[in-house]
Amino acid sequence: MNVKRQTTERLAPWIAVVVLTLIWELTVRLFDVPSFIFPSAWETATALVTYAGPIGMHSWQTLWTTLVGFALGVAVGLGLGFIVGSSRFLYNACYPLLVGFNAIPKVAFVPILVVWFGIGSVPAILTAFLICFFPIVVNVATGLATLEPEMEDVLRVLGAKRMDVLLKIGLPRSLPYFFASLKVAITLAFVGTVVSETVASNQGIGYLMMSAGSQMRMGLVFAGLIVISAMAMVMYELFALLEKRMTAWAHRGQNR
Repeated sequence: MNVKRQTTERLAPWIAVVVLTLIWELTVRLFDVPSFIFPSAWETATALVTYAGPIGMHSWQTLWTTLVGFALGVAVGLGLGFIVGSSRFLYNACYPLLVGFNAIPKVAFVPILVVWFGIGSVPAILTAFLICFFPIVVNVATGLATLEPEMEDVLRVLGAKRMDVLLKIGLPRSLPYFFASLKVAITLAFVGTVVSETVASNQGIGYLMMSAGSQMRMGLVFAGLIVISAMAMVMYELFALLEKRMTAWAHRGQNR
């Protein structure tokens, strides 16, 4: 029974994809929707095959740009999250500022970044960084700031200093929060990259979609959307797998 259930759970996402694709194709055919408005699944798949070369080139550009921005977000987010979470005063002082910064639409930064760095990969990298570091900061800081006072008191009695508590207890305890934020941040990083590419780049999936849209080649536009979704899902699953391996202790008993 357990084996059958596990097999069903593994196949569930693929079944959902097949069902949604069939609904998509049938809806377009039944209502005779023009392809320049909403292409069918078949037309989108055809565009994926026909333009496989350009799509692959622009996808690689978007992928490495996103990963560089994401890596910067992880480095800054982890460091800033540790600093903010290590002190209750800093947590209370900085948290509203972080929320206010995150509320600013990141697309508003793109023109500024273009003025500073010109059109190209740098604005896309920085936009990905700006949009993805916030959840990392918040989750790491929350994991450290919510360390149980009783545990900290016991460790202090045993001679542990504040930094010892943070490094040996706080950080390991924050790992589930950290990996949860990574899964959110990587998807946001793709959003930031593509937004910047549509405005300030001559490469990448965002640029390809804008160029195809201006020529009414909607099949190619939807092909770009699918490629972005696929890359984001692969990266999400990668971090989910890494989370299970490194924080298995935090999920004991949840898979029964």
